[in-house]
Amino acid sequence: MKKIIVLLALALCLPLTAAEPGKAANTVCPISGKPVDPSITWEYEGVTYAFAVEACRKKFIEARESSLYHKLGGKAAIDAAVDAFYVKVLADKRVNHFFEDVSMVKQHRKQKEFLSAAFGGPAPWTGKDMRAAHKDLPGLNDEHFNAIAGHLKSTLEDLKVDKALIDQVLAIAESTRADVLNRPKAAKP
Repeated sequence: MKKIIVLLALALCLPLTAAEPGKAANTVCPISGKPVDPSITWEYEGVTYAFAVEACRKKFIEARESSLYHKLGGKAAIDAAVDAFYVKVLADKRVNHFFEDVSMVKQHRKQKEFLSAAFGGPAPWTGKDMRAAHKDLPGLNDEHFNAIAGHLKSTLEDLKVDKALIDQVLAIAESTRADVLNRPKAAKP
């Protein structure tokens, strides 16, 4: 039996503001309080998503199909990449000591969940933020970050991922550098 996930946080739609005469209302998903319509569903990677209105279903589908996550190959591709990535990481003396007391089964699962969310997958990230996740790693620095990013890049190259997609993945990884290394947050202008 397929599991129906009610995406109150992702997929229910209701006008955010009243529309002006002759103009469509701005619909924004999410909103809670409106029951899902079982006839408005969509299956993605073996999970059936249910929506309150067709507009939200359409928005959800478009977001999935245009996501980096989908372009990379979805769950199967992320799973394969993370598994191959950790083979490289654990063989690298520059960084493998950070994983000595880590449950690698749990680490693989968390990394797959994080990358899926970061690349636009259907499930939001619910784990620790990057600062909290890396705060207790003494000596973590740019050399280590670069080694990890290098392993990510070489893993994707080994898997024959298109260079333009690899560049997008690396840009996302780079955007986490300051948080992973617990650097002071930049002042807002």
